[in-house]
Amino acid sequence: QVQLVESGGGLVQPGGSLRLSCAASGSILSIYAVNWYRQAPGKQRDLVATVTGDGKTNYAGSVKGRFTVSIDNAKNTGYLQMNSLKPEDTAVYYCNADIILLAGELYDSWGQGTQVTVSS
Repeated sequence: QVQLVESGGGLVQPGGSLRLSCAASGSILSIYAVNWYRQAPGKQRDLVATVTGDGKTNYAGSVKGRFTVSIDNAKNTGYLQMNSLKPEDTAVYYCNADIILLAGELYDSWGQGTQVTVSS
């Protein structure tokens, strides 16, 4: 019913920036929230940032002040702007969206993940 497609990952030098996108398509009425997670090799998947449909945000302490999460409700797309990237930010980044379907149900969907590598 709903598909999430992520884009924007890649290789960047320390101190650089990347912007990840998470586009939702399907039988969508609105997006309740978009959550961004990341998983480094051998580690658990951690919540990085959350944005609700009305623009409320929350960040993990390790990214606060460097990452900015946002949502474009008209495009059903969430964004994660990552600045001042550090090698320890290297991970696969996943978006997760809580979506209100046209039928009124709340649907949880995951993107396919995108690799972010911070290295000189």
